[in-house]
Amino acid sequence: MLLDYIVWTVKPEAFSIGGHEIRWYGLLLACGFYMGFFVLQKILKKENFKEDRISLLAIFVFAGTIIGLRLGHCLFYEPGYYLSHPLDILKVWEGGLASHGAAVGILIAVFIYCKKYHVSYISLLDKVVIIIPLSGGMVRIGNLMNSEIFGKPTALAWGFIFTNAGQTEPRHPTQIYEALIYFAIFIILMWLYYRKNAGTRTGYLLGVFLILLFFSRFLIEFVKDVQVDFEKNLPLDMGQILSIPFIALGIFLLYRAFKKPFKIS
Repeated sequence: MLLDYIVWTVKPEAFSIGGHEIRWYGLLLACGFYMGFFVLQKILKKENFKEDRISLLAIFVFAGTIIGLRLGHCLFYEPGYYLSHPLDILKVWEGGLASHGAAVGILIAVFIYCKKYHVSYISLLDKVVIIIPLSGGMVRIGNLMNSEIFGKPTALAWGFIFTNAGQTEPRHPTQIYEALIYFAIFIILMWLYYRKNAGTRTGYLLGVFLILLFFSRFLIEFVKDVQVDFEKNLPLDMGQILSIPFIALGIFLLYRAFKKPFKIS
C-alpha cells in the first residue's frame, strides 16, 4: 500500500479580519448557497419565473435551511437539554447542526412561499431539490475542515487521523464520502432535468432526490461515529431512523409520478 493513513492537521480557521476568525465552514457554506442560487436562478428562468420571485425564494430557502439545521440538532439529538435551556438554541457558534432538520426546514419554507405566491408546491420542490446536494456537498467539505462528523476507526489506506479532534487512530473520512455522493446526486438530477425533461412529471425529481440522498445517508451512517451517546443503545442511529421516512416519501412520490402526475397547490 502507498499509504497507511492520512494525518489531517488542517485548522478550521481560514484567516482573520480585525481579530475575528473566518472559518472554512462558513466560507464553504456561503459558497454552496451562492452556487446553488446561481443554478436555481438558471432553472427557474427557464420555467419563466420572475427575477424578484427567484430572489425571494432564495431567501425563504436560506432561512429554512439555517433554522432547520439548528432546530434539527436541538430537537432530534439533544431535546432534553435544549428544551430545558431554550436560549442555548441561539448559540449556533457552539456547534450542533442536523441535515435532516434542514430538509424539514426547506420543505416548510417552500410551502410558505408557495402559499404566499400561489405556486404549485411539489412542482417547485422538483426544481429546488436539484441544488440541495450541491450545497450539501460544500457543507460536508466544511465539516472536513472542522474535523467533525467523521467515521469509525478503519484500517483502510485512506483513513484520516483527525488530530485537531484529539483522535489518534485512523477513521473513515465520511465527510468526503458524503460530499462525493452529494455532488454525484446533483449531476444526476441536472441530467434528468435537462436531458430527460424530468421536470414535466410532477414529483419525479423530488422522489429521486429523497431516495438517493437519504438512502446513501442511511448506508454511510454504518461507518459514521455517533453524534450523541444515547445513539449507542439504538439498533440504528438517529441519522438512519430519520432517513427512513424521507426514503418512504421518495418511493411514494415516484409511484405517484409514474401512475398519475399530480399537483399540490
